[in-house]
Amino acid sequence: MKSKLVLLALCILTALSFAQDHPAVTALPNSIYVGADGKFESAPDTAVLQFKISAQEDTAQAAYQHASKDAEQVREVLHTSGIEPKAANIGFLAVQPIYDWKNPQRKVIGYRVTTDVTLKLKDFSKIGPITQQLADANVSETQTLSYALETIDEAKNKAVEDAYRRARNSADALARASGRTLGELSYASVDTFENQRGPVPRMTRAMAAMANTANAAPPAPTEEFSPQTVIVTAHVNALFNLK
Repeated sequence: MKSKLVLLALCILTALSFAQDHPAVTALPNSIYVGADGKFESAPDTAVLQFKISAQEDTAQAAYQHASKDAEQVREVLHTSGIEPKAANIGFLAVQPIYDWKNPQRKVIGYRVTTDVTLKLKDFSKIGPITQQLADANVSETQTLSYALETIDEAKNKAVEDAYRRARNSADALARASGRTLGELSYASVDTFENQRGPVPRMTRAMAAMANTANAAPPAPTEEFSPQTVIVTAHVNALFNLK
């Protein structure tokens, strides 16, 4: 009896899972229900460079002044590259006390001020010079670079169009195979998914120091390479009438 109950529970869970993956559609006579996937692939139109300004000093005021100086260096780097500073988004300056955890009294031994900076670039040729200048200026430990597509809604529409075309072709083939003619669309559901590329670590202070020591000017990590494409996929479920 216990094994029968377990089997019944598994059947119910399986049915619920299937219902979540596919919308419930009441089967109608003289109709065809099909599902298809579509895709649209595009080169990114925006490079997103993210880095953190972090300064640690003995006092909160000194740490704040240090972070402000680093922010000014970032502003100068942008000006040098022909980019308006307003193109970069900077967060609030957060002050955090640093404790000596080896001391039972947890004495404050300093303060750290941090803030996040995000820069969006349309001109990809400026990525290499900017990351190198930021590393040379010693204002950030690490940098991350990711590519994005700002016209994502248009890309989603094209992916949906591709999925619908595939769904209709499948339904039309099935209708012809059964000696019928495909009619108008009666019902449809759409799901879209975007595959934006994740951030890629960029030049660090250590790498910059090694380059300076060797008196070499290595090419930027992205030089002569094409950015990875952004892929948008869509799934369409469609119900067609039969003639």
